[in-house]
Amino acid sequence: MVHYIIMNPEFLAFSLVILLFSVILHEVMHGWVALQFGDSTAQRMGRLTLNPIPHIDPIGTVLLPTLLIISGSPFLLGWAKPVPVNPLNFSNLRKGELFVSAAGIAANFALAAGAATTYHILNILPQTFPALLAELLKFTVTINLVLGVFNFFPIPPLDGSKILLSQLPYNLARTFGRLEQQGFIILILLLVTGIPQLILGFVVSTLLKLLGL
Repeated sequence: MVHYIIMNPEFLAFSLVILLFSVILHEVMHGWVALQFGDSTAQRMGRLTLNPIPHIDPIGTVLLPTLLIISGSPFLLGWAKPVPVNPLNFSNLRKGELFVSAAGIAANFALAAGAATTYHILNILPQTFPALLAELLKFTVTINLVLGVFNFFPIPPLDGSKILLSQLPYNLARTFGRLEQQGFIILILLLVTGIPQLILGFVVSTLLKLLGL
């Protein structure tokens, strides 16, 4: 039954919408928190909106999720166009970089917690709720845990690297900052080894168990 629902075109369509909303909220939260610290770059560029059009990345928002669906992949993954942030405008540089970098991850974890809570509330109600809705709620939890945990890795250009960078002593921060130029290559090489995927799978499965899913 669950397998049928997951392969259902209706489920796939809704899951794409959920993925799109999750990655867009992740980026919007970066810009919104940056605004609270004095940087209005994202606001001036029209990126503090849930309208998907300004956030669409041809590869991460369109091509990759489409290819994963066509290939019959058991999971979906994607990203939105990064929201522009200028840390030089922050009222407090180190604190601003920490909170702005962590904002997207926090948004994904909040979505996961909200979806898990909704799932359990609906489960204790006397009437049963549709199986499709149940699977969509579980998908919302899973995809947001994946996005949150993956972005927490301290590897440039992921958010975790910026969180670490904001807390390192000045000399170490300068040294670590140089890795950002090669960050994407380092990330790809690590993904080829399969190590990040193993860590991601373990952490996400543990969190799902803690959330009762």
